[in-house]
Amino acid sequence: MRKTKAAIFHEFGGPDVIRVEEITVPDPGPGQVRIAVQAAAMNHLDLWARRGLPGVMLPHVGGSDIAGTVESVGPDVTAWKSGDRVVVDPTLACGHCEWCLKGETPLCEQFRILGEHVDGGFAGLVLAPARNLMRVPEAFDMVRAAASPLAFLTAWRGLVSRARLRAGEIVLITGASGGVATAAIRIARHLGARVFAITTTENVERVRGLGAHEVFDRHEAGHRKVLFELTQRRGVDVVFDSVGAATWHENVRALARGGRLVVYGATTGPSAATDLRFVFWKQIEILGTTMSNPEEFQAAMRLVFEGRLEPVIDTVWPLDRARDAHDRLEKGAQFGKIVLVP
Repeated sequence: MRKTKAAIFHEFGGPDVIRVEEITVPDPGPGQVRIAVQAAAMNHLDLWARRGLPGVMLPHVGGSDIAGTVESVGPDVTAWKSGDRVVVDPTLACGHCEWCLKGETPLCEQFRILGEHVDGGFAGLVLAPARNLMRVPEAFDMVRAAASPLAFLTAWRGLVSRARLRAGEIVLITGASGGVATAAIRIARHLGARVFAITTTENVERVRGLGAHEVFDRHEAGHRKVLFELTQRRGVDVVFDSVGAATWHENVRALARGGRLVVYGATTGPSAATDLRFVFWKQIEILGTTMSNPEEFQAAMRLVFEGRLEPVIDTVWPLDRARDAHDRLEKGAQFGKIVLVP
């Protein structure tokens, strides 16, 4: 057992429930390592967990995006040793159910997420499965490593595996100032797609700076008409969406014949009506996606380490400012990832 400092909450609520205090982190068991955290990044998942997401046990330490060094290893772990620089795949799976045996860990019957269902990386030390680690190159900045996993793995699976996005196609990315959405812009450009994005007024130029070919202000009337004009009334091949109910009908209408609507969240609500005539007449696909399998995680992170995908970092704060980090993300004041350093 080791004592360490952690950002923890003992009750659900607003940012004010976050406390920085000492906790005990167990020794690693079979198949586990204990990591000395060097950087951990915020996600909206951390806000939902703090507000009382089903499955979150109290007290709770958030933080799904973790980079650090191996501090100690479990009795059967031979692939890793103390001092190894690592980044963590936050997808937790049983490894032996029908879906895991097919390599589809996000569909695992016991699917969990590090930092949601078990304590995460907003601490000096954290436990993680050894099989979830990926080596970080010696020269690579650990803040950039921590800012990358959840956003890039989610966007990679959504665009590459689920949407099958190809060079020359048009993708529309909604909520384009969010972490997964900014990663999606980078990935779509890497794939050779034409990128349209929708964001708030203050972020239009920032999103354009990430590489989006066309950026629409969601507060500006008529942007859907402009979108159709730019595509000669054809529509887009892929919509990559986390907004949900508020834009659902428009997203379905924006698709070209044979288009794919990929959903990875529902920030404005989970229930939305679908005009099925668009679905069968244009033969569109509606696809859900969550997290990634190990191969997708490693494919995305290799491109990050090679410098071909770059995370967007908003602020880097010490762990003592965890409450401020929750507050900043809650208000939507950030652009890119907020990273905490123990």
